[in-house]
Amino acid sequence: MRTNALKRHLTGYAFIGPFIIGFLVFTAIPIFASLYLSFTNYDLFTTPRWLGLDNYKKMFTADPKYTQSLKVTMLYVFGGVPLRLAFALFVAMLLNTAAKAIGLYRTIYYLPSIIGGSVAVSIMWRNLFGDEGAINSILEILGIGGVRWFAEPLAALWMLIFLSIWQFGSSMLIFLAGLKNIPASLYEAAGVDGANAVHRFFKITLPMLSPIILFNAIMQTIGAFMTFVPAYIISKGEGGPMDGTLLYSLYLFRRAFVYFEMGYASAMAWIMLLIVAFISVLLFASAKYWVHYESKGGN
Repeated sequence: MRTNALKRHLTGYAFIGPFIIGFLVFTAIPIFASLYLSFTNYDLFTTPRWLGLDNYKKMFTADPKYTQSLKVTMLYVFGGVPLRLAFALFVAMLLNTAAKAIGLYRTIYYLPSIIGGSVAVSIMWRNLFGDEGAINSILEILGIGGVRWFAEPLAALWMLIFLSIWQFGSSMLIFLAGLKNIPASLYEAAGVDGANAVHRFFKITLPMLSPIILFNAIMQTIGAFMTFVPAYIISKGEGGPMDGTLLYSLYLFRRAFVYFEMGYASAMAWIMLLIVAFISVLLFASAKYWVHYESKGGN
């Protein structure tokens, strides 16, 4: 009996062994290694030298570029994520119909999320927003006048935000699934009571979608903090103009692989982890005031 039990256990360990090895080698060990390196001066070529909290002190007291990258990232996250979710919900409501070829439309709208983080799309986006690009041409036709997207820091940041909004596909599909789960009887009852479209949206659609809004908000916030490729390609790796597109991940990359300050970059990574965790905790804590769970009767 013990032999058979041991064989069953060994068989189970054999199946989960590749995952455990991969998790330890590629996730757990690197995480703890980066935590140790964040307290050292390490350049990839010499032995790490212990610094204690010097890297963390430098970030907040002696590195203005770090402060700028944090500011730019916060503007990017809190400016882009709400607009992205709003646009995703808007498109999801448009696609929540039984029209012909609706499956094709959903696929087309989802494509930007698949290819949106690629180098090719970032190059295309850079060309679209060039001084003589399509966007400025349209603005001139409308009589607004062209914008120097690559010369003004705020305009360059909004260019990145527009790209993030364009990549709304994943959130849109999740919203669409949530809309499909809202009972039609609720809208019918509201219509009988005389509720118009606006009332139905705020009194039925949003409350019923609130758990999905919370999920999308958390996932999109985490993804926004990790945005790298568009900022790197559009600013040619510099974060310009005037550090206007110097996102946190881009500055971390430059510290690690341009200046070879691996210890400092590791400290930056851990601070970003703490920031993302803090924002996620705030979102979860606020959920009791605005998220409606049908099984609990809502709030």
